[in-house]
Amino acid sequence: MSDVQDALLLGKEGVKKTILHGGSGEIPKFITGAKVTFHFRTQLCDDERTVIDDSKAVGTPMEVVIGNMFKLDIWETLLSSMRTGEVAEFWCDIIHTGVYPLVAKSMRRIAEGKDPLDWHVHTCGMANMFAYHSLGYDDLDELMKEPKPLFFVLELLRVDQPSEYNRESWALNDEERLKVVPVLHGQGNKLYKQHRYQEATQKYKEAVVCIKNVQVKEKAWEAPWLKLEKMANTLTLNYCQCLLRMEEYYEVIEHTTDIVNQHPGTVKAFYLRGKAHVEVWNEAEARQDFSRVLDLDPGMKKAVRRELAVLNMRMEEKNQEDKVKYKGMF
Repeated sequence: MSDVQDALLLGKEGVKKTILHGGSGEIPKFITGAKVTFHFRTQLCDDERTVIDDSKAVGTPMEVVIGNMFKLDIWETLLSSMRTGEVAEFWCDIIHTGVYPLVAKSMRRIAEGKDPLDWHVHTCGMANMFAYHSLGYDDLDELMKEPKPLFFVLELLRVDQPSEYNRESWALNDEERLKVVPVLHGQGNKLYKQHRYQEATQKYKEAVVCIKNVQVKEKAWEAPWLKLEKMANTLTLNYCQCLLRMEEYYEVIEHTTDIVNQHPGTVKAFYLRGKAHVEVWNEAEARQDFSRVLDLDPGMKKAVRRELAVLNMRMEEKNQEDKVKYKGMF
C-alpha cells in the first residue's frame, strides 16, 4: 500500500504511514482509558535520519492512556491505526510535531529518574526566565526554535482495556483523581504512624499531584480552586512532617514558606517551619514563627513552650560547640 493511501486511512492531513512489519489479529479497541504500550523512535527528516529519541535504547517502552490528554495527541491517532506487533513508520508534518520537544523533555526526565512534573520547583525569577527559554537539552531547544517534520517509528506491543490493569494516578480522569486523594491520604497517615516516612512522602506527594492536576483547570482564588488548595496544603504539611523526621529541614522551610506566603493564617505551616528553623539554628526565625503560632492560636501555648525549650537547648549546644571550635583562634 502506498504512503498516500495509508495517509488517507488515518484521515489526518500531514501524516504518511509506511508499514515496516505487519502485526497480527484485528486492530485493537482504542477506547477511552485503554493503556497502550509501545516502543518509539523519533528521527529527523535529514539525510542521516538522525535519531533524537529511542525507547529501546533507554530499555523501557512508552505507555499512554487513550483520552488522557497526552500532549502529543497525534500519537493516539497513529497508534489507533496499528495492529498488535506491527511496526510502522509515520512521517508527520510540523502541524503535528510542534509540541514534541516538551513531551520529549518529560520522557527524558523520567528515564533519568527525575520528576517530570517538577513538583514545587523553587527558583528565583532570573532562573525561571532562563528555564523558560531552555528545555535543558540542546537538540530539543533547536526543535523548539525551529519546528521540523519528524519520523516516528512505532512498534505496538499491547493494548490493555481499562478493566484489565490497575490504573496509576497519572492515568485517571479528574473525578477519579479526586476519589483517590483520600485513599492516598489515609495510606500516607498509616505509613507515618509506622515510621515509614519515605514511603509516606510518596503517598502524600502523589495525592498533591492529583489535586494540582485538577486545580489547574479552575479559576484561581474562586471557591472550587480554594477548596482544592486547602486539600493540597493539608497534604503538603503532612509531607513536611515526614521531611522533619527525615532531617530534610531546608526543604521543610521551602514548602512551608510557600504556604504562609499564600495563606498567612496557616498555623501548622508556621509551627512546622519554626521546628525546622530550630534544627538549623535559625534562632530569630524560629522565635518569630512560634510567636506567630501563638498569635493565631493561643491554644498552642503548651506546644510552643516545649519547642522554645528545645530551641534554648539547641542554641546552648551550638554555643558550646563554637567555643570549642574557635578556642585559641583569637
